Amino acid sequence: MKTRTPISIYIAATIGLTIMAFEMFAQDSGYFSSPFFWALILITTILLLIMNSVGDLVENERFSRLSEDERKEYLNEKNIPYYQKLWNSAFKKQSATEEKDILIDHGFDGITELDNSLPKWWIGLFWFGCIFCAVYLFAFAFTDYAHPEAELNKETKTMLASITEYEKTAPQISLETAKYSADNIAEGEQLFKTNCVTCHGDGAKGGIGPNLTDTHWINIKEKSLFKNVFWMLENGSPNNPTMRPFIKEGTITGRDAEKIAAYVYHINQETTPITEAQGGAAPQGEEVKWENNNE
Repeated sequence: MKTRTPISIYIAATIGLTIMAFEMFAQDSGYFSSPFFWALILITTILLLIMNSVGDLVENERFSRLSEDERKEYLNEKNIPYYQKLWNSAFKKQSATEEKDILIDHGFDGITELDNSLPKWWIGLFWFGCIFCAVYLFAFAFTDYAHPEAELNKETKTMLASITEYEKTAPQISLETAKYSADNIAEGEQLFKTNCVTCHGDGAKGGIGPNLTDTHWINIKEKSLFKNVFWMLENGSPNNPTMRPFIKEGTITGRDAEKIAAYVYHINQETTPITEAQGGAAPQGEEVKWENNNE
């Protein structure tokens, strides 16, 4: 009669498999703080303890049926610690007498083969690997677990949420505090496409609204081009009601206006203007020589 695996091993394995399942199928649920998770662990542990008690009764019944020599052999084996048995089964070598008992009667070139049983730890790892692969494949096929795109979307939502939260408490950008930064050009271009391209055309070449890439301007409210664009986004055009006060209306924030102004400054001062011959709108207003000050 073989000694049984300790109940602590079953409890540890069950808890590990439960955590693995929750991590794969409910990783965003905060399961460690969920009463359901801990109730499941508690119920599973109680069931394992009950099964262990039933196993003790069966073991005692079988023990009573053993002969005296079988009982001594069983008790001697049971006195050996479980982990020492695992170690022995993995690394202990058989004696010459034991090898004769498990020698397979075929060999080649002086090499003999022994009919050894696989170590329990090896068998355990094998079945754990099989179970893990099955659960992992199921989770990968039918959930978002381990999907790079799902992880990217999750991280993006988290990042945008943190930006939104920061925007609530961050100081608002005004005409006085707005500053030009080349880092804002790319985002400013996207904001321009969303809010301004309908009137000012692709690349700000002009359309219903004037061409923003040339040196002629209708509304001149600031000495700096960057500040002038910000002023227009905040107050609108006194000469054309189509150009609305985006900031005051709440369509964009001061931070958004700072980025749009950076983009307009960039295409006006740091790139080649789009002329009429290239599809740009004709110059409107008066020619302006802006101060060399983008702050």
